[in-house]
Amino acid sequence: MSQTFRHPEILETARRDGKVTVEGLAERFGVTLQTIRRDLTELAEAGKLERVHGGAILPSGTINIQYEERRSLNHAPKTAIARACAARIPEGSSLFLNIGTTTEAVARELLHHRDLLVVTNNMNVADILAANRDCQIILTGGSLRRSDGGLIGNLTTDTIRQFKFDIAVVGCSAMDAQGDLLDFDIQEVGVSQTIIAHARKTFLVSDHSKFDRIAPARITSLQDIDCFFTDRALPAGLAARCRAWRTTVEVADPAET
Repeated sequence: MSQTFRHPEILETARRDGKVTVEGLAERFGVTLQTIRRDLTELAEAGKLERVHGGAILPSGTINIQYEERRSLNHAPKTAIARACAARIPEGSSLFLNIGTTTEAVARELLHHRDLLVVTNNMNVADILAANRDCQIILTGGSLRRSDGGLIGNLTTDTIRQFKFDIAVVGCSAMDAQGDLLDFDIQEVGVSQTIIAHARKTFLVSDHSKFDRIAPARITSLQDIDCFFTDRALPAGLAARCRAWRTTVEVADPAET
């Protein structure tokens, strides 16, 4: 297996387990310890991992993973989550889809929905849904973030305030054990909070890799989410909180996609 394939899997393992070891990765990939050390050094030099004795850990939670890299991660879980979410969206709905690779997956699952009004600050979502002639698309405007095609800033939030959506479909960069949804960009956080405030229902779409990540800015709590679509059962404590909050959690099976 070449480093092109090893690197994303090493990063995914680090996000899931919090740490990777040289010996464990060498055994997993069937390569030498020297090869893995070189992989970890390259990932550390790129700012994606921090080297520690015997392996590597995730860097401090202040910088998000590159968007193109996120697109390639957890493809099957994201597709399963998106399919489950789209199944709960009635035709004839007004929606907001925000920035994120999983919300883009939801957009793909809406290509055959009819009579939709979709407002978005994600240029990729608009491009995907342009193929659905039964979908009216409104872009919010705002400052373009070239790294991911997102629109953010005051113009974005001003546009959102003109609407009341049936459903907002949102993502997050991280989620802590208390059920707080987190992100890296304070401007995007403000946009997400405005979206949630102007929706009758809010659906969160997020795969399991977000459970163990950290980010500095708080969006909201799962308490304010109507339905959370994910691909693995929540930790027991968080699952209990969701039941108390009456937040529905729907676990999608990637094997069924």
